[in-house]
Amino acid sequence: MNFLALSSSIAGLLAAVSAAAAQQAPPSYQGDPDTYKVIFEDQNFRVIAANWKKGTTDKPHSHPVPFVVYPLTDCTIRLHNADGTTRDSPSKAGTPFAGPIVVSHTAENISSDDCKAIFVERK
Repeated sequence: MNFLALSSSIAGLLAAVSAAAAQQAPPSYQGDPDTYKVIFEDQNFRVIAANWKKGTTDKPHSHPVPFVVYPLTDCTIRLHNADGTTRDSPSKAGTPFAGPIVVSHTAENISSDDCKAIFVERK
């Protein structure tokens, strides 16, 4: 293998590793502790309080296990996925819903007020 081919192979490998690393974001409470706070944890469960201020977007994070969300306020979050797609996720206070494993995304509060929710993860 000549030097140019070797250099191209290494560059391609580094690009692939960088892209994979970018998509492997830390869990919510580690990736953005200003937004996500662990309020209870034991060997079975982790409970996280989330507070998105009006008009803000949190930092890239993941949800490494399925979870349940209990919205405390009516609001809409715009989810920005690692692949560049977005989707709006409206929620109604007091109406829980389940979420899947998410490798990496950010959440933008597009509501007219702060958005608050409780996440429950089974460990």
